[in-house]
Amino acid sequence: CSFLLSVYLCLCLYPYPQAELGLNEHHQNEVINYMRFARFKRGLCLKTVDSCFQDLKDSRLVEETFTVDEVVDMLDGLQTVVHSEVESELINTTYTNVLLLRQLFSQAEKWYLKLQTDVSELENRELLEQVAEFEKSEFTSSNKKPSADLIKPKLAPLNEGGSELLNKTVACLQEENEKLKTRLKTIETQATAALDEKSKLEKSLKDLQMIQGDQKANANQDIAELENKVAALKCQFEKTLNDSTANQKFLEENLVTTKHDLLKVQDQLSTAEKELEKKFQQTAAYRNMKEILTKKNEQIKDLRRKLSK
Repeated sequence: CSFLLSVYLCLCLYPYPQAELGLNEHHQNEVINYMRFARFKRGLCLKTVDSCFQDLKDSRLVEETFTVDEVVDMLDGLQTVVHSEVESELINTTYTNVLLLRQLFSQAEKWYLKLQTDVSELENRELLEQVAEFEKSEFTSSNKKPSADLIKPKLAPLNEGGSELLNKTVACLQEENEKLKTRLKTIETQATAALDEKSKLEKSLKDLQMIQGDQKANANQDIAELENKVAALKCQFEKTLNDSTANQKFLEENLVTTKHDLLKVQDQLSTAEKELEKKFQQTAAYRNMKEILTKKNEQIKDLRRKLSK
């Protein structure tokens, strides 16, 4: 039951049909890998419980008749051993599920995601039966053998990956873009001020022509100076506008190049991850299981010695 609840806790955000989980191939393989681990732990626990009963038979059931007190004493001792073993296994299963959730939440937090779980749904009998049916179809009916791709662990994402670096680069470019936009607005303001000044100068020129009609030569000279000034301001405005357009085009091209680089690096990261998965052949899971079995055997031997005494 704890195993089924753990599997459902990992899948509570995804609806799935009768014997399928509704996940992509990679995530479904991860679920199958965890189910295989849980089945192995469950088998070890059952074997341990069976060994407790077998030890009782071998060590205490050596006579043909027993008193009520002797039977009660044997049952109490057996209850203590089985209770301790089952409690230890349940505690270990709980801690294992917490570690599994920690891995999922850690990977989600690296991408600024907030996962949610509905604990009330963990006792949904219909969903639990669907998970049980999936386990039955995956491990019983099809008799599938464990694949090397399913057994080996997956590498956790790096704290500072290429994607974060590219995101920072894009953020810097966006900040630079904002600065250029601000500069362009400033230039546009200056150009508007220049146009206003031109309008004022033209108005002043007209007033000057009306007032100084007898000074045509000087007025023509002033007009020429004003026209030259207006032409210079116009050239400066066009140059500024062209520079702003060129900067904007350069920024757009730079953003496009950055997006291409981002896609390229993402593809390289995906390729590197696949190569690492192919090269990763050794795992510490077997050694951990062996150490657990050794500790269990020592505990069983110690219990046998105590029972013999």
